[in-house]
Amino acid sequence: MHSVSMLPEDRYRGAVVEDLQLPPAFSLPADESISRALELAYERDFSHIPVLDKHRRPLGYIDTAALIAKWQAGYASPNDSVTQYMCKFIRNESHPYTVITPDTPLAELAEFLHHNIFALVTDLNRKFVLAVATSQDLENFVSRRGT
Repeated sequence: MHSVSMLPEDRYRGAVVEDLQLPPAFSLPADESISRALELAYERDFSHIPVLDKHRRPLGYIDTAALIAKWQAGYASPNDSVTQYMCKFIRNESHPYTVITPDTPLAELAEFLHHNIFALVTDLNRKFVLAVATSQDLENFVSRRGT
């Protein structure tokens, strides 16, 4: 009898992030107002939106549900900057930056997503955020392939 659990490599059959066919990333500039950020998040139905500095370097992300809760509770003003409410990315020796590119194997992405809500897909030099990948994207991929 075969084991039900599959190794990640078998589940994704050697596929890479590019095979997910993710839409281009949507991100916010650090100086964007939260009212505009919420409007854009609502239009696109995004739960998490990356925040980038003026050089397009990722600073953190907006958790849309948490921001809406703060807004409704009166803790956030419409013209406040998204940087006041973003979750900052932690980069240090104990939390090194993991580079996820279009060529990253899906098995590696799956492992990363075991510990993170989403992954920013960047170019190899991390100069451009190309897409945002989630566990749901992986599940959709597996469903489409029938694996």
